[in-house]
Amino acid sequence: MTTPSQQFAASVVAELVAAGVKNFYLAPGARSQALAIAAGQLAGAGKLSLTVRLDERSLAFTALGRAMSTAEPSVIITTSGTAVANLHPAILEAHHSGVPLILLTADRPAELRGIGANQTTEQIGMFGNALRGTHDVPAPRPGSTPSAKDLVATAISQSLGGAKPPGPVQLNLQFVEPLSSSEPSAVKVLAGLEKRPLEFPAASEEQIEIEVDNHTVVIAGAGAGPAAVRFAEKANLPLFAEPSSGARYGSSAITNYVQGLTTELAGEIRRVVVFGKPTLSRGVIALIKNSSVYVAKSANYGNFDIGKNVIATSWNLIPKGVAEKHWLDSWKEFEPLSEPRATLSQAIWNAPGSTPILIGASNIIRVADSCLVPRPKTVFSSRGLSGIDGSVSTAIGIAQAGAGVRALIGDLTLFHDAGSMNISGLPNLNVQLIIGNDSGGEIFRKLEVAKNISPEMLSQLFLTPQEIDIEKLCEAYGWQYFAAVNLTELNEAMKADGYVVIDYKL
Repeated sequence: MTTPSQQFAASVVAELVAAGVKNFYLAPGARSQALAIAAGQLAGAGKLSLTVRLDERSLAFTALGRAMSTAEPSVIITTSGTAVANLHPAILEAHHSGVPLILLTADRPAELRGIGANQTTEQIGMFGNALRGTHDVPAPRPGSTPSAKDLVATAISQSLGGAKPPGPVQLNLQFVEPLSSSEPSAVKVLAGLEKRPLEFPAASEEQIEIEVDNHTVVIAGAGAGPAAVRFAEKANLPLFAEPSSGARYGSSAITNYVQGLTTELAGEIRRVVVFGKPTLSRGVIALIKNSSVYVAKSANYGNFDIGKNVIATSWNLIPKGVAEKHWLDSWKEFEPLSEPRATLSQAIWNAPGSTPILIGASNIIRVADSCLVPRPKTVFSSRGLSGIDGSVSTAIGIAQAGAGVRALIGDLTLFHDAGSMNISGLPNLNVQLIIGNDSGGEIFRKLEVAKNISPEMLSQLFLTPQEIDIEKLCEAYGWQYFAAVNLTELNEAMKADGYVVIDYKL
């Protein structure tokens, strides 16, 4: 027996797989049952990777982490109603950081909208302008079935970018009863399709030359990559590279440029060349706003013109000229920041092996930016919106790409996403959550607010210390727990495999 719902769902999922999409994420639900069955059939046949998570918010951030690591679209399958709304935080991060996602949001038929029908809301427009494409697909019915092939081709193309950066795309799929059937098998549908690899947009050859001198520096923000290193080294320029830039290595990279920007040396800068999206340091932002600015276009982060003073942009920047040696050497004189968070950051950064690192968007990444000695590392961070939301689930998604992950996060970041520690149904992965535990939001002590209110009010409204036992939390969710108060204990704990929490007391 077959139904139009199952026939269409099998075609959609099979077409995605045939086009080279491999990673699927599912939260249980009734309206999406045909999609779930199709994904389950193909997963059982080894044709796709399927992850099932209990709640949609954790699901979406896990999918985000996988797509961040692979640059390939993750497919998210949800039922209707608030299930779709729970994707929103991850969708916003994907939008602002250029991460490809394809949302298969099941919906009730359009005729039920606006009349009080159960579990029915307006799912089109729910994500505002955060999508690369939105497609409201009528319910398949006898004699009337939408073209799955055309929908899938459009969704993949939009998610991978081109004219726009990569990002999330929504296929809002309406279904009517009966919602599923045992046939057709999505495996059989796939067998009849032509297999093809993912088609990524071609890189642009557009380029411009930029004059450089002893008053020029290179700034590498999130996603900058090796192009920033090549430019800086070719021109013998100081390179200010954030930890998640993919450019914090090489002979031009400066360890503690943040300190340098507080000295008279910063006043000698006249021109900056920007790669990626730099957002960590107020000093860097002030520098950009008060300099002549040239920007390398970013395939993921889009337009960057925070001071509205960019002179020129291009996909490829070529330096014209070479700075004198003393200009670069003068920036290397600043010693790495020294404090407990710096010690923790350096230990993880210097740990042997090639395990990817995820750094949470809190005080810890700013400390890391002032102390990590340049060296090649694979580092991720949610710099699209710089939020702490979903950090645990994002780490799990990164680990699914195959190399494990070490996530350096604060205690509030852990508690914010504690529900994602539910690893029921997940395979064995090497996920280390290393907690810089300072019992609250210490980042706020560095902001204006700390000078404007009493210590008691600061604690209540901003530091928000939590009375949560991390060890018992780990016990409840099945994670290994290690407490560490020094580097010896930390290094020993980092040898553990599996799902691990290391509670490092600051």
